[in-house]
Amino acid sequence: MDIILASKSPFRATLLKNAGISFTAQAANIEERAVEAPLYDTGATPEDVALVLAEAKALDVSERNPGALVIGSDQTLSLGDEVLHKPADMEAARRQLLKLSGQTHHLNSAVVLARDGKTLWRHVSVARMTVRDLDPGFIGRYLSRAGEIALQSVGAYQIEGEGVQLFEKVDGDYFTIVGLPLLPLLVELRREGAIDG
Repeated sequence: MDIILASKSPFRATLLKNAGISFTAQAANIEERAVEAPLYDTGATPEDVALVLAEAKALDVSERNPGALVIGSDQTLSLGDEVLHKPADMEAARRQLLKLSGQTHHLNSAVVLARDGKTLWRHVSVARMTVRDLDPGFIGRYLSRAGEIALQSVGAYQIEGEGVQLFEKVDGDYFTIVGLPLLPLLVELRREGAIDG
């Protein structure tokens, strides 16, 4: 059975590869902010938004690849009622880290399986991330060392790298934090007969 990851995220691809999953990657052709914008008027939660985006990606790619089992995934970062996005530039990353300093935010990671334009399964996992009080000077030095990679995630950090130094406490599994709830996904892939088990 062909498995396609509806994403060009190197982080999600690495998680699947390390788990021994044979797959190809194909980016979805959706405009995320356009899909997301109307949801806020309906009272959708950040978890709902992550699920809708993951499902849109999975369905888009599955419609172009008949018979393939498609994995769609997305992640939102919520600080209270506010949803934050990937920073556009280093100044936006600096402002975002200042906002997260001393606060607990949630990473809402959704994963969806689709085949032939139909949703087969949906799941969302949440991690609670408590950022320590950050000195503005440290933020600047951290971003200087991290470089452009800081712009590739919703929180301007990668927990698997130097970004771990930003945190005081983490409640949630590593896979949810990186952006793909891998353990529930593996259960469902086995149930679908897509992987050995």
